[in-house]
Amino acid sequence: MKKVIIIGSGIGGIAVAIRLQSKGVDTLIIEKQNKPGGCANIYKEKGFIFDTGPTVITNPNSIIEILSINNNKKYNIELLPVKHFYKIFWECGKSFIYNNNQIQLEEQIKKFNFNDIFGYRRFLNYSNKVFYETYKKYIHKPFLFKSNILNILYKFKTLEISNNIYNKVSNYINNKYLRQVFSFHSLLIGGNPFQVSSIYTLIHSLERKWGFWYPKGGMYCLIKAMLKLYKSLGGKIILNSKIHNIKIHKNIIKKVYLNNGKSIETTSIISNSDVINTYKNLLNKNLQSNIYGKYLSKKNISNSLFIIYFGLKNNYDKFLHHSILFGINYKKIIYNLFNFKNLIKDFSIYLHSPCKTDNSLAPTGCESYYILLPVPNLSISNINWLIEGPKLKYRILKYLEKYYMPNLIKNIIVSKIFTPLDFNNILNTFYGTSFSISPNILQSALFRIQNKDKILKNLFFVGSGTHPGAGIPGVLNSAKITSQIVFKNLI
Repeated sequence: MKKVIIIGSGIGGIAVAIRLQSKGVDTLIIEKQNKPGGCANIYKEKGFIFDTGPTVITNPNSIIEILSINNNKKYNIELLPVKHFYKIFWECGKSFIYNNNQIQLEEQIKKFNFNDIFGYRRFLNYSNKVFYETYKKYIHKPFLFKSNILNILYKFKTLEISNNIYNKVSNYINNKYLRQVFSFHSLLIGGNPFQVSSIYTLIHSLERKWGFWYPKGGMYCLIKAMLKLYKSLGGKIILNSKIHNIKIHKNIIKKVYLNNGKSIETTSIISNSDVINTYKNLLNKNLQSNIYGKYLSKKNISNSLFIIYFGLKNNYDKFLHHSILFGINYKKIIYNLFNFKNLIKDFSIYLHSPCKTDNSLAPTGCESYYILLPVPNLSISNINWLIEGPKLKYRILKYLEKYYMPNLIKNIIVSKIFTPLDFNNILNTFYGTSFSISPNILQSALFRIQNKDKILKNLFFVGSGTHPGAGIPGVLNSAKITSQIVFKNLI
């Protein structure tokens, strides 16, 4: 029987394995860590539960679709609606609740600048147009066919997506605070809003169309449900195993070698691992792949993240499930993130408070939190994270205590940090990036790394580094695309 090996058990890896296994293809997932999930994992301590990766589902249909393969009804998860998308704070005391209610949005916009109500309506129309002309039509299609490429190039021209997000938003909205509210989204997929294409304004429309959802019990419930479904279809997974070499003959992968000395023959390989590291570490003995890996390593890569997980013995009512805390020097902070080697004093923070939606994630009366701070990746920074990580953690907690969370530090029961070094060493991401290559205009859609390798005939990719990109909807659609290409290649 033909066997397909999937490297890595992130959301994309399990999803592509489910799709192939459901079609009768024998698949095997090989995972380096001691539990599946990749970036979408779980951390538990003293009754607190923390998501380690994605914190929101913006397209519930993509979840329903993958868990309903072969009309399956057994492995569904309960998706809880998140009432408000974000609460956005500034140090000056201003705040904005960003949700899916047009009347409430316009009431808030009016408090900042009355005329921006009309600008926002025009911006929403533009975002909807980008969403329908790009996401709806092409997110599930591979760019391996000339017709798809020509069509998307034409759409790019008519939608004027060569402009960056911040400038595009500024064409419609005048108030500086509102410009931040409607342009920060690209940071959540590793993109600089002052540089990445305005094609990513589609995120706003996507959020307005389907809302925000959260799995009851935490995001890892999605991984567990997908894995149960995969195993019920006959799929197999090997944990605590690392591929250290791949045998290639005449540009065809024949066999993989594991760190325990075992070897496994394969018909095809799908890498759910970091794309650049796949070439540099696993395929470097193949001359053409090695050359391509060096080419990819010169691409613009995304930022990394500094994360603090902490559990409190009390709660803070001012926050919502998702909160954004903007620093004073927003542009300077973003510039430093993508261009400067060191950390600056100011920062903007994403704060995840899942107990606002699901109080089962902490002991009674307590709350679980997740702070996410975008930081430079290891290729541009000279930060010693072993030393600076604990210092930065203390500085962030003191900042929160000063502006937003009185008596925070004394109320902490558990805490843990995750740095760019951990992204590099534990998750094998290239230079500790958190979102693979940056989603700028020349690295998006047909310009992004595609789902099938150009050199090796049976090598494929799935996940945030390949088309269509980062985020749960993007990763699940990459699994859909890749499974179609692989299955056609096997026939």
